[in-house]
Amino acid sequence: MTTLIPMLCSYQQWANNALFDRIERLDPAAQGEELQACLRLINHAYVVARIFAAHLTGTAHGYRSDTTEETPALGDLRAAFAASDRWYVDYAAARSAGELAESVSFAFTDGDRGAMTRAEMLVHVVVHACYHRAEAGRILAAASVAPPWDTLAVYLHQQEPARRAQPALSAAARRPA
Repeated sequence: MTTLIPMLCSYQQWANNALFDRIERLDPAAQGEELQACLRLINHAYVVARIFAAHLTGTAHGYRSDTTEETPALGDLRAAFAASDRWYVDYAAARSAGELAESVSFAFTDGDRGAMTRAEMLVHVVVHACYHRAEAGRILAAASVAPPWDTLAVYLHQQEPARRAQPALSAAARRPA
């Protein structure tokens, strides 16, 4: 867990950066609706990430909703998300197995109470952002901008190219016993 969670946070940082690279290819004049839709989705993921960062640190987040009324400009949102992703990478890397297993109580923005372990919160933030990156990817594809190929397998093999050199298993070795 102490290596998986930081790796997932690093994956998220990589995947968010790849998405922003693709969103920047949208033409604001010709594809303004698509750009706005992508920004709304990613802004929501950013706000949720900041809310959970506050839960993890026991601080107030100041959000009354899981999004903001105004949509940030692309450059501002990219910079804010990059800082948030760096925070998550650093936070996850500094946690022990015991800390990751600690349960934290919190309130959702609608007032409902909740409790999750620190590990569950970190995984939630990563999985939640994956969902919304996929939604943005569909918008990009419909606007003739190829979405990023942001799977965990692609990330791992880009980070560690030696994984590609591993011998493939024979068909017999792949069959269950």
